[in-house]
Amino acid sequence: MELFSNIVDFFLHFDRYLGAIIQSYGALTYAIISLVIFCETGLVVTPFLPGDSLLFAAGTFSASGALNIKWLFTLLGLAAILGNIINYHIGRFMGPKVFYKENSRIFNKHYLKDAQKFYEKYGAKTIIITRFMPFVRTFAPFVAGIGKMTYWKFMLYNIIGGISWISFFLLGGYYFGNMLLVKKNFSLVVLAIIAISLLPLLLEFFKRRRENPRANPLP
Repeated sequence: MELFSNIVDFFLHFDRYLGAIIQSYGALTYAIISLVIFCETGLVVTPFLPGDSLLFAAGTFSASGALNIKWLFTLLGLAAILGNIINYHIGRFMGPKVFYKENSRIFNKHYLKDAQKFYEKYGAKTIIITRFMPFVRTFAPFVAGIGKMTYWKFMLYNIIGGISWISFFLLGGYYFGNMLLVKKNFSLVVLAIIAISLLPLLLEFFKRRRENPRANPLP
């Protein structure tokens, strides 16, 4: 229970923890943040890592001069794009083997079919849309690799989605993070970011439940 409480506290107080990391590690902070973003987008097993709120917090610190916004934008943009590339290739070469268990609770053919239906509905722009959806963005490039989406087509949407995602939250923190109202209520702002990011996923959940109560609600 204490571990869960510490995790929640970490997610809600990035301003405090990121500040401590900057003070302790200096320029290495860029590598630490980039690694988190890379893993959150590039490894199917780490969708729980912070994404949106971490970008917003990093933008906030860059506005105060603790971090350089140009370096952040460049490094985090590359991390987001490279993460998806790795995830795509993992799905392309290992994905079919992962889904061999029919009754697996996490990886099974039913989830794969649901994810493929999502691609059938939204097409390649799924790569862009899901950038703004926690958890789903980690799974989308993996499924694109399994479905053998044309690599260059994937790369085009990957670059557009990655840059759009980084720009939205990083610059959001840069321009609004140091407003007095935001600084005094940073935890509430983080919760709002998480809630807004999860909204499309929740809408899809209720829509599919309404259309077919027995169907798997989400990929």
